[in-house]
Amino acid sequence: MTPPQLVVHRDKELMAQAAAARLITRIVDAQASRGHASVVLTGGRTGTGRLAALAAAPARDAIDWARLDLWWGDERFLPEGDPERNVTQAREALLDAVPLDPARVHAMPASDGPYGDDADAAAAGYAAELAAAAGPEDHGAVPAFDVLMLGVGPDTHVASLFPELPAVRETERTVVGVHGAPKPPPVRVSLTLPAIRAAREVWLLAAGEDKAEAAAIALSGAGEIQAPAAGAYGRDCTLWLLDAAAASRLPRALYPQASA
Repeated sequence: MTPPQLVVHRDKELMAQAAAARLITRIVDAQASRGHASVVLTGGRTGTGRLAALAAAPARDAIDWARLDLWWGDERFLPEGDPERNVTQAREALLDAVPLDPARVHAMPASDGPYGDDADAAAAGYAAELAAAAGPEDHGAVPAFDVLMLGVGPDTHVASLFPELPAVRETERTVVGVHGAPKPPPVRVSLTLPAIRAAREVWLLAAGEDKAEAAAIALSGAGEIQAPAAGAYGRDCTLWLLDAAAASRLPRALYPQASA
């Protein structure tokens, strides 16, 4: 694992704009080299803010949206169209405004979808969809995503992998049902750390003072069971994108401007 890169922006608005610009460049480069690109989206206020910034960016038209595959790192296991679902928020922030190929938008199953209220079956179904999309060059059970984005929770959770819960200990399956999550709703579907680590680049986003302790813990050598964000890294690059508030408690060795 290569050491993570760290980029700190003045505030969350600037961070969202810079992350959107960086994502556009990464997608365009991937499409230029391979003809297509794949990105894993994250939800929450930081993830949705970045999508809104991408929607507002003039350079968004540089992306060939019809040749972009979109996946999700996790999902709240709620009915289709529920405003709390990550895909619902993503559609409102960006997806409905760009010419995506619907067949390449891979939303996680809803609780009123083909698997009913069985989150474990929904997870297995999404894992099968990922496996079907993986090619020989990916060397695994999921595509080698160009960028996989993750919001970091105040407790260091990423996707729906919470500290000490069974999902963060998973070493074989790529997608799991999550039960008893400490953050509502309690039932979710999530990629696992093995699936996350298949990505070429993993970007971890954190903004706000309430994320400062989590960022400091995850970047200070904590174990992934106690701090799932510490175990989220990419094959080629792990990038932490923070605003100044989220970076305020980082060790000075990592970020000299951090608070004492």
